[in-house]
Amino acid sequence: MIAELGHFALILAALVAVVQTVVPLIGAGKRWPGWMAVAEPAALLQFLLVGLSFAALTYSFIVSDFSLRLVTLNSHTLKPMLYKISGVWGNHEGSMLLWVLILAAFGAAAAAFGQRLTDTFRARVLAVQASVGVAFYGFILLTSNPCLRLGRPPLDGQDLNPLLQDPGLAFHPPFLYLGYVGLSMAFSFAVAALIEGKVDAAWARWVRPWTLAAWVFLTIGIALGSWWAYYELGWGGFWFWDPVENASFMPWLFAAALLHSAIVVEKREALKAWTILLAITAFGFSLIGTFIVRSGVITSVHAFANDPERGVYILGILVFFVGGAFVLYALRAGTMEAKGVFALASRETGLVLNNVLLSVASILVFVGTIWPLVAELALGRKLSVQAPFFDTAFTPFMVALAVILPVGAMLPWKRAKLGRVIKQLIPAALVALAALVLVWAVQTGRSALAPVGVGLAVWIIAGGLTDLFSRTGRGSFGNRIARLFRLTRADWGKFTAHSGLGITILGVAAITAWQSEDIRVANVGEPFEVAGLTLTLGEVVREQGPNYMSTTAPVTVEKDGALITMLHPEKRVYPVQAMPTTEAAIHNGLWRDIYVVIGDAQQGGGWAMRTYIKPFASWIWAGCALMALGGLLSLTDRRFRVAAGARKVRRAEVPAE
Repeated sequence: MIAELGHFALILAALVAVVQTVVPLIGAGKRWPGWMAVAEPAALLQFLLVGLSFAALTYSFIVSDFSLRLVTLNSHTLKPMLYKISGVWGNHEGSMLLWVLILAAFGAAAAAFGQRLTDTFRARVLAVQASVGVAFYGFILLTSNPCLRLGRPPLDGQDLNPLLQDPGLAFHPPFLYLGYVGLSMAFSFAVAALIEGKVDAAWARWVRPWTLAAWVFLTIGIALGSWWAYYELGWGGFWFWDPVENASFMPWLFAAALLHSAIVVEKREALKAWTILLAITAFGFSLIGTFIVRSGVITSVHAFANDPERGVYILGILVFFVGGAFVLYALRAGTMEAKGVFALASRETGLVLNNVLLSVASILVFVGTIWPLVAELALGRKLSVQAPFFDTAFTPFMVALAVILPVGAMLPWKRAKLGRVIKQLIPAALVALAALVLVWAVQTGRSALAPVGVGLAVWIIAGGLTDLFSRTGRGSFGNRIARLFRLTRADWGKFTAHSGLGITILGVAAITAWQSEDIRVANVGEPFEVAGLTLTLGEVVREQGPNYMSTTAPVTVEKDGALITMLHPEKRVYPVQAMPTTEAAIHNGLWRDIYVVIGDAQQGGGWAMRTYIKPFASWIWAGCALMALGGLLSLTDRRFRVAAGARKVRRAEVPAE
């Protein structure tokens, strides 16, 4: 009965979404206040209904209702409660229900917090948002119904994929979807602006917080996924350029470009057409990611489904919405004339360079991701694009971005004296150069990657500090320090996010250039050396977990006879799915991680073991956390939450015709 209630609520939510799409859109065109007013309660009601449907499915997983097909395929009575709940979205059908729940949540938030928008514009935004929901409700109800019953329910389920039974994967998809789907708001704002034929500073001021929120969620989601891959898959890496990893990374890059481009529209009424294009493209790449994960066209450890028919449906959604938005974009090109002009040396130019680098980098990732599919369809050849291509093609753009970032952040609007800005940044450049030279001298005979990464990180952070201090005006040093802490949250948010990028660059460069790897057959009680550390494998034992069998052993790690840590790597087997997983044991430290993986028993005695020493590994995720924190700081700045067009102006009521 609960599942049927959830199914009925989902159908009602779809019908409400249809009403929310049609009625407010007609009302906005005819200037009928009553019809436009339907948008807000419809958005709230739609969210409540789809929330009820999601709650019903969650309840079915919690109580292990194996009469429900989805629960049978993705749960088990012995599974811990956390993974029973995360099993709701650890599959195709449930993840799509989470998708529409978040889509409806963003629509409801826009209805609740969009009171300062004009009536017509708010109605159109909510209508466009609902139209995306209609397409996905149809997709779920017609091809991916999560509420199907089984004629003969089994006594127990088939369990969730063991790789997904991990805290990182329990929280990674919801955050990722909040970012993916959050970009739908930028898309809705862009299409609504195109329908009205008006893109101005007020529009940019409203689209930025929604985009910033989506970017923050994407940052957290990607970081959680990278962290999970690092410790769970046992490969010792943090990013593999997997197609599904790339599918989340590309919208993140476009969202970052959109955030910076919208600043130019808000401040200078320039780059309007480009900013609208980015808003459409960012959400388009979110839909491309959905297509990649669920169509089966590209194989990945992260893929939810392998069903070309479902892929065709999603491809149709992509073509309809993104293609339709581009057609509207072409028809309204004349209404997006830029008003602000700027010199070659200006902050506008710096932000344009930022946009170009981020966008081209994203396109390169897209080409590398999709090329195997194109080669197979067009040339009949099976090809694979591996990490070396992505590293070679992507890295130069990020280096260039890091170099120009502090300069662009300090350039004045409209017209700047480049020499004056560079003069201010000379101390930061000298500190960065000193850090580069110091690292180069210490790591004699190694790659230049780490020194360059350290130099870029110091350059970004020192340049950010210079930018902050330059905003404190003139006066004594003490007064300027006091004023430093009275700067806006947006200023501190920008510095924090940029510093996070620098720290991540440092972590990636250091772990890539300096890590040590040791693969061997280790015998119990026999010590061996790795990068100056002494490791000893203890007695291997087998233990029973809640729903798995574990092979584990203590590994002591010493340096010069002093104990550093005791690690317990595991190899698990989940009997229901007969699938093994590797549980790496990691000693996290500020300067390095000690990473140990135990493998299978060997015929001649001993156990396969992999040991990695990973310098500055934790800095990668610390940098991601700082980027997300910077976004949140900026989001709490009041200027991000109040529409420019509504300052001290009471919105005029539109008379009925």
